[in-house]
Amino acid sequence: MEFIDLKAQYQALKPQIQARIDAVLEHGQYIMGPEVKELEGKLAAFTGAKHCITVASGTEALLMSLMALDVKPGDEIITTPFTFVATAEMIVLLGAIPVFVDVEPDTGNINANLIEAAITPRTKAIMPVSLYGQTADMDAINAIAAKHGNLPVIEDAAQSFGATYKGRQSCNLSTIGCTSFFPSKPLGCYGDGGAIFTNDDALAQAMREIRVHGQSQRYVHTRIGVGGRMDTLQCAITLAKFERFAWEVEQRKEIGQRYTDQLLSLQDPRSDSPETIEVLTIRPERTSVYAQYTVMVPQREAVQKRLSVAGIPTAVHYPVPLNEQPAYKHLCCPECTPVAKGMAKRVMSLPMHTSLTVEDQMRVLGVMLEADSTDNQIELIVQ
Repeated sequence: MEFIDLKAQYQALKPQIQARIDAVLEHGQYIMGPEVKELEGKLAAFTGAKHCITVASGTEALLMSLMALDVKPGDEIITTPFTFVATAEMIVLLGAIPVFVDVEPDTGNINANLIEAAITPRTKAIMPVSLYGQTADMDAINAIAAKHGNLPVIEDAAQSFGATYKGRQSCNLSTIGCTSFFPSKPLGCYGDGGAIFTNDDALAQAMREIRVHGQSQRYVHTRIGVGGRMDTLQCAITLAKFERFAWEVEQRKEIGQRYTDQLLSLQDPRSDSPETIEVLTIRPERTSVYAQYTVMVPQREAVQKRLSVAGIPTAVHYPVPLNEQPAYKHLCCPECTPVAKGMAKRVMSLPMHTSLTVEDQMRVLGVMLEADSTDNQIELIVQ
């Protein structure tokens, strides 16, 4: 069983992908070729954002967004510790300070109710992460930002392209939205790639210039920039995969909901056992693209071992909060974010891809839930 089955996806799209690659090889414009503009147009239309700027990776998208906002050393960026390191890494690379705010216990997303208390005169932006494919409470976050001098909000949507919040697309919910096309993402290329979305003309222009070493025109460098372009071949591959993306989103939702329904159907309301599988909540005003299907389990290592012996892969996103990482722990004490600390000890992601069959899902759940004497008679109850 595959954790993410990119090979099956390629076989389903092989003719379209090959045709797109061949077209690039024929015209030979490997950097900023016509497929770049074509992809940007289609992604902007999909999200409803005025501007889309394709970039070299989701990490570069965050970096360029912060640079466009003129983030300086000593500025503070409010964000979550329960995410991939790139979120905080780009802040620190610019000399700014990540201010970690704890997360919601039922979603893992930043707790909007705790953000306002973290704002200081040095706060330059708020950067929520849309975790596991579901957005944070973006309206609440935007309202706090507006109350405090219209602070910019950057949605780190590396895992949530295709998800919605109150009917609106992730990546078009705030000042700037950033996503990733890393191969394992819901919409992935065959290397690194990403995109930035905004409705602000000035920010869009700044990010386009930053993407090409700060050039406003050839050999005229009006600002500090980076080499941050998404190459034409990766844009071409993403265009081919985008043709069936809407279908893939629906498949991921169906598979994710089936996992949830099956787990909840096994719930024992009479049990108060601490040995509990917790299903993360998808809030009613939101949809998820299930970049990962993640649950919280007790005795995670034992459960992972049992699944591994059965040939079922799992992963942990993320085992150590950023404020416990050696490079970042001096910035905020781990005790400041107890919910993130607790979740990191229990989260476990199950196989999730559009080729996953009902039979495969039932097998995953069967192995995960069975009591095993070698695991000290673990009895997992669903909550």
